Amino acid sequence: MSIQVKNCPGSLKEGFSTYSGAVLKRMFENKKVHHILPFSSPDTEGPQQEKFIENRKRISISGVQEKLSIILIKNKLQLTEPGQQGQYILKPIPRDILKVSQVPANEHLTMQIARQVYNIPTAENALIFFDNGKPAYITKRFDLKPGEGKYLQEDFAAIAGKTKDNAGEDFKYEYNYLDLGKLIAKHINAAEVELEKYYKLVLFNYLFSNGDAHLKNFSLIESTDGDFIMSPAYDLVCTRIHVNDSFMALKEGLTEDSFEHPSFSALGYFAYDDFFDFGLRLDLKEIRIKKIIDQLRTENNTVYNLVAHSFLDNETKQKYAELYKEKLVRLNISFSKRI
Repeated sequence: MSIQVKNCPGSLKEGFSTYSGAVLKRMFENKKVHHILPFSSPDTEGPQQEKFIENRKRISISGVQEKLSIILIKNKLQLTEPGQQGQYILKPIPRDILKVSQVPANEHLTMQIARQVYNIPTAENALIFFDNGKPAYITKRFDLKPGEGKYLQEDFAAIAGKTKDNAGEDFKYEYNYLDLGKLIAKHINAAEVELEKYYKLVLFNYLFSNGDAHLKNFSLIESTDGDFIMSPAYDLVCTRIHVNDSFMALKEGLTEDSFEHPSFSALGYFAYDDFFDFGLRLDLKEIRIKKIIDQLRTENNTVYNLVAHSFLDNETKQKYAELYKEKLVRLNISFSKRI
């Protein structure tokens, strides 16, 4: 099936009929990978379905959404076979939520905004298409060492000791972002730098309505020097487009008493003061807190440009932009007149 694109399915830059050279270099080892996979989506009847079933059994990445393990051989992306180490994670269209067909483009767009607009380190990613025209999100694994082996990686559900057995079905949501930050300070030597990254990411998730930023979507990873740092950001999605979720993924919000904060109590939602005081409780410097909030609360035209160039349908583009504007308004309200 011929799939015509006008913008790079990696960077979303205009004037490309496939991946740009810069994306091929970052994402695919400078190989001429095409934006159409040489096989159909998992929901297509045929002999390929058995390979999908076997592939899903082997992948070690947790999560509810279906994920497939992909390897790059020469310039072709293929499903991994037994004994092969996957280099990429492929996420087809999921099931059982609103606007399911828009999920891959949503995640791709949100990840690109994080990287291109706010300089948040992210997993390398792109949009790709099955040969029957259906889109999928593809991301490059960041835990693989050059050559062989993997860097040690631990998500914060494991670090916090939260499991289904001791915290129930919603174990990865039973926490707050301040206590997660304290775990970062405890386990990372250069904590101040990593806490700033973390703080910015929490703000970003709020601004772009990511209600699924739970404990398993934050990780520590071993650096090339053997220390631990925050992993690149992953699984960034504007979930409000698909589900009517809460302000924050973690049930206790920013802090265990965040819903009693004077600003939240007065307004009924998180605004400037909530995030400012959250930064203080993370022991960040006031000047740094203000600089980070100011960057996120300033309307940025590049966000709208990326939305326009994305592979979302027109209705979803409009909704995405509206949700962004709504959160901008909230971040520009200070109950105590700090701004």
